[in-house]
Amino acid sequence: MSATTVRNATQPTLSPDRILQTGFGFWAAKALLSATELGVFSELAGGPLEGHVLASRLGVHRRSAHDFFDSLVALKFLLRDELGRYSNTPETSQFLDQGKPSYIGGILEMANVRLFEHWNGLTEALRTGRPQNETKGLEPTERDEHFKTIYGTPERLKCFLRAMTGISMGTGRVMAEKFAWPKHKTVLDVGTAEGGLPVQILLAHQHLRGVGFDLPEVKPVFDEYVSRMKLSDRLAFVGGDAFKDDLPEADVVVLGHMLHGWGAAGKRALLERAYRALPRGGACIVYDAMIDDDRRDNAFGLLMSLNMLIETEEGFDYTPAQCRQWLADAGFREVRTEHLAGPDTMCVGVKL
Repeated sequence: MSATTVRNATQPTLSPDRILQTGFGFWAAKALLSATELGVFSELAGGPLEGHVLASRLGVHRRSAHDFFDSLVALKFLLRDELGRYSNTPETSQFLDQGKPSYIGGILEMANVRLFEHWNGLTEALRTGRPQNETKGLEPTERDEHFKTIYGTPERLKCFLRAMTGISMGTGRVMAEKFAWPKHKTVLDVGTAEGGLPVQILLAHQHLRGVGFDLPEVKPVFDEYVSRMKLSDRLAFVGGDAFKDDLPEADVVVLGHMLHGWGAAGKRALLERAYRALPRGGACIVYDAMIDDDRRDNAFGLLMSLNMLIETEEGFDYTPAQCRQWLADAGFREVRTEHLAGPDTMCVGVKL
């Protein structure tokens, strides 16, 4: 047997499966997004239903019903028993039932109505470096106001804010455990949206009081959500522009899923403003889907950075090493990094 034959015999058989699964990944994604939009998981919160009953309640055509529901079974988002009845999995029951406070479907709702369409422009964004969202076609000075564009209608506003709650809820619960909150009395959440993050922190720490800071038009949605979570007496809203208005003073300032929306200069400016808002001994917490320092493993963080290409004029995601340097440059000391949940990592700096 020749050396070539031996080498060929030991080489693994290559398969295109992963390429095809990724290339057609939008099929599975859209099935889940449409299921969320139709309210499949909320409808099943009351218990198992036969396919024709579920289809009738959701308004799903009989031609597509079984294929659709069985696809969700194959994707492990639904269960089907021996009688042909569909029910939620433990995960979809917990996180995709709109009747539960643990509902995170807001981020999927936004992915469905906004991001799915905008990501079709990724190739153009890669070639031009320009956003592909609602600001596409606007002048650069107008594109800088991307949040005001997104917040332009009540529907867009609520969709975006619910999405921020969905993507921050799990992170907030872990942060409530991992940070030394008993040492502090107040927390300021910059870019708070509905207040999803400070709500989770205040629920876990009864001694804390908080402020959510965001553009003024966010206030009604924030107030409604905080009232629903029964925290109106401890969590207040302050409206303003984080780049133009002074931030309210607090013992801890949180910049969560915030820095990645801006270029390097904007990131530094926000951290400098956070530093000024803190007392001596106060802390700044930055969290995002930070890219691993070797830029090889956190695919979600890297893809989120491409999402910032599509959504913003200069935004990008970053590594913990970059974040630690920006915090140090702003004057923070005792800077440390800690993983939170999923792709999210936090960097913490102290004002000495």
